[in-house]
Amino acid sequence: MPARLAQRVLLSGIVQPNEPEARKECAPPDTSAAFSQNVVLPTDRRSPVKGQPGAPRARVLIVDDEANARTALAELLRDEGFAVETAADGFKALPKLEEFAPDMVLTDLCMPGMSGLDLMRKARELDPETVSVVMTAHGAVDTAVAAMRQGAADYLTKPIVVDELLIIIDRELERRRLRLEAGLLRHRLADGQRIHNIVGSSPEMRELFDTVLQVSPSRASVLITGESGTGKELIAAAIHEHSPRASGPLIKLHCAALSEGLLESELFGHEHGAFTGAAGARDGRLKQADGGTLFLDEIGDISPAVQIKLLRFLQEREFERVGGNQTIKVDVRVVAATNRDLQRLVAQGMFREDLFYRLNVVTIHVPSLRERASDVTLLAAHFLRKYSQDNGKEVRGFTEGALDRIARYPWPGNVRELENVIERAVVVCRGRDITFEDLPPAVAGAAANAREGMPPVPGSTVAELERYAILKTLEYTGGSTSRAADMLGISPRKIQYRMREYSGGPPRSNRSPALQQRREIGNSPSSPAGGLSGHNPAGPASDE
Repeated sequence: MPARLAQRVLLSGIVQPNEPEARKECAPPDTSAAFSQNVVLPTDRRSPVKGQPGAPRARVLIVDDEANARTALAELLRDEGFAVETAADGFKALPKLEEFAPDMVLTDLCMPGMSGLDLMRKARELDPETVSVVMTAHGAVDTAVAAMRQGAADYLTKPIVVDELLIIIDRELERRRLRLEAGLLRHRLADGQRIHNIVGSSPEMRELFDTVLQVSPSRASVLITGESGTGKELIAAAIHEHSPRASGPLIKLHCAALSEGLLESELFGHEHGAFTGAAGARDGRLKQADGGTLFLDEIGDISPAVQIKLLRFLQEREFERVGGNQTIKVDVRVVAATNRDLQRLVAQGMFREDLFYRLNVVTIHVPSLRERASDVTLLAAHFLRKYSQDNGKEVRGFTEGALDRIARYPWPGNVRELENVIERAVVVCRGRDITFEDLPPAVAGAAANAREGMPPVPGSTVAELERYAILKTLEYTGGSTSRAADMLGISPRKIQYRMREYSGGPPRSNRSPALQQRREIGNSPSSPAGGLSGHNPAGPASDE
């Protein structure tokens, strides 16, 4: 509480008994001290660095027909870090309820035109979670109690006791925050999802959700790994959303998209004249993320010079702008992501080991869509609803053939590829259900082959493809190994060897072990060593 403010604010027109104190109270506010006041979140009363902008604690709308009281109270709350709007009566407050969207309405009860009770009801109609606190004179306490029965959170009598006012505001805003969190949790449980905007019910995703909820409240750096298109950015957003920094900014930077010089400037900011084209000083992403979270995507692609500066920030929580000497301290949690093997890059000398350990305090691996195949149809239905609504179409589902192909496709591009395919299918769909003809040829064709037993490509090993080719060719030739060998361009003995291998029997040979290990790739199918199926009871001569 600034010393310039008296213990009571004159809101009711009653003269304070101490005249000098009253003159002091009515003097123009000392705005030079406003920059050093707390500008923090509702649950954090710590003061930021002087001159450093911060997020307001909450939005408060003050409604009072007494101009002096209204102005004094607004100045007080602004000094305490709140965003404040004022209105002279209930009617003038109505448009600000929608435009300003206050977290709390602090209103006088008795006003000309619309009373405080009527305004309170209007505010609750627009947002049931809006907190209303009423102000009243000493003789109207009964009216204030009646207001509480109609939904007011509390009441204050004039003149207002400042400490009491701040206690009530903090208490009621904390209760509002808890109600909102409880409602959000109930909504997520009703949806069957552990984390908002992330769809998945497979064991792999349930384990991932548990890890995210476990690490989110901490300040530790997090490294998210996984293939491209798995949703690493969504996981970073979930960590921020479930952390104490949720009301602060989430700033994102894609490291691979920028050159070394641009990345350094984007990350740390620059001073005027730091390089050609730097017409003025500019804050970097670290400064923008103060009080929140910085997400660094593709962290494995940053240069050694930027690695050194980032390491220093993670150790000291301070940095300098490009071309500057002033040390800047910020409170930022770093979450990084990569689809590369950072440990292998460390072994190759391409990534600093000390930076790796600073980033890798907690590792979260996001499974590929192949690893969570049971989520494919769930995700497909989610994207179908989303893009049907976005495109104004009434596509209600998938035909059995389309769903079968979607389920069988290996999805090398992961969730991003699946989303793209479903969006395309919704756009080209002519009926109320997506058919396999609405799917891209790569998905429809690969899945059709999979239904016939052909291993998916990509997604299969060479051995699996060879097995399929041999078995299908033998089926076509009626079991003739010589004809199959001629069509496949290999020796009949190799087919015989593979058939024994597929049936689970050990390959037999009357040749020496050294000859058995010799590879005979490139032998002609008509080689004398070939022979016909069944003509060589001793078995194949080598592992061909």
